[in-house]
Amino acid sequence: MEKEVEITREPIELYKLIKFEGLAPSGGAAKSLIAEGQVTLNGVVETQKRKKLVSGDCIELGETTLKLRLVQAPASS
Repeated sequence: MEKEVEITREPIELYKLIKFEGLAPSGGAAKSLIAEGQVTLNGVVETQKRKKLVSGDCIELGETTLKLRLVQAPASS
């Protein structure tokens, strides 16, 4: 499954993205997946739990691919 993820600010930490997108039930579980080498960032295994991600990055975990895209946050009035 491929999914485009819209982020309103960058960078975002890798483990937080995995948790927020529901690929892990908690931050601790997301960190474990990363430490076990189950996550790739732009085609390379990534083991840094707090790796900073920016627009254009591509994360793969199992059958899921996430592509990051920066969008403007709505202006508050």
